[in-house]
Amino acid sequence: MAALAVLSPGPLGSSPAFAAAPATTAPSLDGPSRDSVLVSGTGEVYGNPDTLITDLAVEITAATVSDAVDRANAAATRMRDALLRAGVARADIQTSSLSIGTRTNEDGATTGYTASQGFTVKIRNLPRAGDILSAGIAAGGNASRLYGVSFVMDNDAALVARARRGAFADARRTAELYAREAGRPLGRVLKITETASGCEGCDSSEASRGGFGGGAPGALEPGRHRLSVTVNVEWALNPPSR
Repeated sequence: MAALAVLSPGPLGSSPAFAAAPATTAPSLDGPSRDSVLVSGTGEVYGNPDTLITDLAVEITAATVSDAVDRANAAATRMRDALLRAGVARADIQTSSLSIGTRTNEDGATTGYTASQGFTVKIRNLPRAGDILSAGIAAGGNASRLYGVSFVMDNDAALVARARRGAFADARRTAELYAREAGRPLGRVLKITETASGCEGCDSSEASRGGFGGGAPGALEPGRHRLSVTVNVEWALNPPSR
């Protein structure tokens, strides 16, 4: 859907100009000024996510720091190894957090220590994503934590290109309309600026906290994402035909 449109006035005595916004005159390589029309266009495409991103962790509370750290390390290693066996590439498992904290009672006295380790995991085999998550969670046991999932289009270059072509075509249609209304032939492109792009639904996630003890994470539905691109394009307006 096209938006902003600006049509600059011609020289004094020329045919009247149609203006949809305050008029501007664009600089030109052929002279000090040139009449032009500036419009924006938007292209939208839809695509299916191809990757799941999740934050997994283990959390252990023990009477001593060393015990908490040792048990957390063991649980994290089991979780990592289970994900690798399930088919996740080592490059797609990244340590994202390490922490040690204290537990205190109402009087402020230390009663224990909590150690945690977290991973950010990319799962590229979406049909098996539920099974892969379950395998990692089961390996961590009651220490397992799942802090949300999101679906992304990791390979979206072709979709972005389609959206850009659609945005430019949308802008051209609007520019041609304004040029016809002004009685001026549409000339060459003077400037193109991509002003906005986005992916609706790409950042959505379901956050969960708590132990899972080998349970399944539930049904996973990647849905469909809308990707959009908006461009501003400025065209020269040629002199009226005689």
